[in-house]
Amino acid sequence: MTAAVPVATRRDVGPGRALVVGAAAGAVAAVANIAVSALARGPLGASDDFVPLTPGPVVLWTIVGAVVGAVGWRLVVTRSARGRAVLAVLVPAVLVLSLVPDVALLVTGSTPGQTTMGVAALMVMHVLTAAIAVTAYRRAMPVD
Repeated sequence: MTAAVPVATRRDVGPGRALVVGAAAGAVAAVANIAVSALARGPLGASDDFVPLTPGPVVLWTIVGAVVGAVGWRLVVTRSARGRAVLAVLVPAVLVLSLVPDVALLVTGSTPGQTTMGVAALMVMHVLTAAIAVTAYRRAMPVD
């Protein structure tokens, strides 16, 4: 016999919950992103000199992004009568916008140690973070 885990309701979504969910999702995504970074810098040949793939920036920006995303998700859930429709547009749009700096790196080649593989790894990390974070947000801060 297993106990059911209660799902949060819309009224349960306070600012503290958003911060905790964002930080937790960010921590899980950071572990996954460190693995992507290690794979990119190891067998896939991205340069160790490419600072955005080093553990410090990976962990920091993954957690910051997940927390900011959780706060945004919370605002939509608690203030929009059409939260599901808003998020269906907003989440992919924000993900695409998060890739713009990576594309700019590819075009400009402006960062020491930068390789196409390194930038591709950053892009994969953005998508991975979004997938992990949105899964957590949907469970902990439901739209309906």
